[in-house]
Amino acid sequence: MKTETPSDLRIDIISDVVCPWCIVGYSQLKAAADALGKTLDVHWHPFELNPNMPAEGQNLREHIIEKYGSTAEESEKMRATLTGMGEDFGFEFNFEPGSRIVNTLQAHKLIRWAAEEGRQHELKLVLIRRYFTEGQDVSKDDVLLDAVKEVGLDIGEASKVLSDDAASLQVRAEERAWMSRGVSGVPSMIFEEKYLVTGAQGVETYTDIIQQLSAAEAV
Repeated sequence: MKTETPSDLRIDIISDVVCPWCIVGYSQLKAAADALGKTLDVHWHPFELNPNMPAEGQNLREHIIEKYGSTAEESEKMRATLTGMGEDFGFEFNFEPGSRIVNTLQAHKLIRWAAEEGRQHELKLVLIRRYFTEGQDVSKDDVLLDAVKEVGLDIGEASKVLSDDAASLQVRAEERAWMSRGVSGVPSMIFEEKYLVTGAQGVETYTDIIQQLSAAEAV
């Protein structure tokens, strides 16, 4: 397990694997922390953007238009914006006409389990990459287990987690707990278990937050 050092900044991030702003926000935060010489102690928590999404998923563009009332032109413009923001931080968004939004409960079950195994952060980032960069369906067990293998976790144990109904209930209970604390959108970041910041706020804002926390700590 990760050993905390005095330079670590604890960050609890409530997010979904299929949320593009979540990886953008994390990348902005990390850039700010790196520039200030701070090490992030990241803890990921579940949030399902589409908990009722059927197994077959839905075309991403159609989903965005249906859910948010966006036009096709607005959707395309947002894809271009996200792609550019990703490039700024070395992350590759590959949006295709056939890109699909999928159910993420199974992914969250594994991410929660991976925390117990000391590989949560690695698995979360691998799943985000596989979805947005490689266009893989992160609702499929074979994709999830291959990601587990990539980060060096036991596939047999992971398979048990995927088929465990109790693990599903635990994820949903944690989601409800965060919502009861005022989390209604993602990414939501809690700094040092005290201060909630919602949305991808940008490197400058995260820099200010970290500096303020460091100053308060020094008093």
